[in-house]
Amino acid sequence: MSTFKISGQIVDVIHKTIFPGTITIAQGRIQSIEQEPKQSYQQYILPGFIDAHVHIESSMLVPTEFARIATVHGTVGAVCDPHEIANVLGMAGVEFMLTNATQTLFKIAFGAPSCVPATTFETAGANLTAMEIKQLFQHPGISYLSEVMNVPGVLMNNTEVISKIDLANKLGYPIDGHAPGLSGEDLQKYADANITTDHECSTLEEALDKIAVGMKILIREGSAAKNYLALHSLIDSHPDQCMFCSDDLHPDDLVRGHINELVRHSLILGHDVMNVLQIACVNPVRHYNLNVGLLQVADPADFIVVNNLEEFTVQCTYCQGVLVAKEGQPLLPYVPALFVNNFTAKPKQAGDFRIAAAGSTVRVIEVWDGQLLTTEKHILANIENGEVVADLENDILKIAVVNRYQNRPPAMGLIHNFGLQRGAIASSVAHDSHNIVAVGTTDEEISRAVNAVIQAQGGIAVVEGKTVKVLPLPVAGLMSGDDGYTVAEEYGQLDALAKDLGSKLSAPFMTLGFMALLVIPELKLSDQGLFSSNNFEFVSLWV
Repeated sequence: MSTFKISGQIVDVIHKTIFPGTITIAQGRIQSIEQEPKQSYQQYILPGFIDAHVHIESSMLVPTEFARIATVHGTVGAVCDPHEIANVLGMAGVEFMLTNATQTLFKIAFGAPSCVPATTFETAGANLTAMEIKQLFQHPGISYLSEVMNVPGVLMNNTEVISKIDLANKLGYPIDGHAPGLSGEDLQKYADANITTDHECSTLEEALDKIAVGMKILIREGSAAKNYLALHSLIDSHPDQCMFCSDDLHPDDLVRGHINELVRHSLILGHDVMNVLQIACVNPVRHYNLNVGLLQVADPADFIVVNNLEEFTVQCTYCQGVLVAKEGQPLLPYVPALFVNNFTAKPKQAGDFRIAAAGSTVRVIEVWDGQLLTTEKHILANIENGEVVADLENDILKIAVVNRYQNRPPAMGLIHNFGLQRGAIASSVAHDSHNIVAVGTTDEEISRAVNAVIQAQGGIAVVEGKTVKVLPLPVAGLMSGDDGYTVAEEYGQLDALAKDLGSKLSAPFMTLGFMALLVIPELKLSDQGLFSSNNFEFVSLWV
């Protein structure tokens, strides 16, 4: 690595000062920082941004391609929970992510997935035991315990859950939380297990409750879950207790922006620039003990250059002293990825998606744009010839989850607010077990969409009549190995097609992918049936 100098207005977030100066970088580290009081520079140099909680798999890109795009926006590191691929492939999936990440200068801190599978009420491709978590903790690329979604397991002292938490505590690793809506004595017990973060807060009151018991709040703005507007007042009231994260970000959104957008938005709203940068840059590094520089002497040279502190246009990004992005263009090389997968589902017939009438009133999943939470709604079923059919006038569609690991009949339900007026869409990105989830207006089109995903051995599909469009995701049925910008363009085309079918959701495929996530209230659908997340039990479609 060469030695070089760079000059500008240096933003020292640690000491909350800004001064003109020159930084000398040698061997990938900051050798010296010289203040130059008489100089005046136009550009600003500051620490790079960190995504404090992300599932890289949700970008549909392998880690090296996620890195290529993220660095363009000034992100130099990410705290990544690989539980998506772990649910598909177990240890082999985590090892794929770890190996691929060694091929980029972008800093990725991986967690050991704590909940694989997320629940016992769905079929996953793997099961990570406490013994395997112990093995993962011996890997240098693993530095924390990933989100503990099994809240009942913590509260009821489940042996397997507690043993994983104890392992992390003994090693001094941070433990991530996932506890939507948890409050009172249950929240206190959850936090007492030394679970230190939560990214599921959707109201300010919930966030303040969690801060009160010692938890740090990850302010999330992803493709489906958008909580920034509800929580942004924390930036100035509790800057030491917050971080920014995307959680799940689809490729087209990643191309448009990343943590830099939250920074820019925060400054537009009038938040203190040092508080904003502490949250975007410093807090994740300190909380997770990341090997990421903070623009101090002897630190790794991970920093960015922006035009000013108002527009915050990222001009250059450096990782380990190497220029990795400049003027909106990635400079990291494309790295071909090996394909790993676990997909054994067989093609389905339209008749497999039939719902025979067995009553008059049905439970319906009601979705909300920008939220992972759903509500349970009871309505009169639309019955024709002895079976339930979609009610397009009232926006009631069929939803199916098809087991991708075993050849079983689909689980069926009904969904409201999805908006399709014709056609169907399907995806093998279905948190967290990643079976195939589909929504549609007719059984024939749902079947075609599901079969298109099966034929591709993973992907997302849009069907209208007999016209079928597919984005293949051959890496675990979750990711493409192609160039990230190409994937983003192809995903954007399918997203637009889904909206042309009538969906008013801002991210139809992202919302679809969370309809099988049983740990988020209230009503969801797994490959085994309709599930009440409030009571943590299966329920009948019929009321």
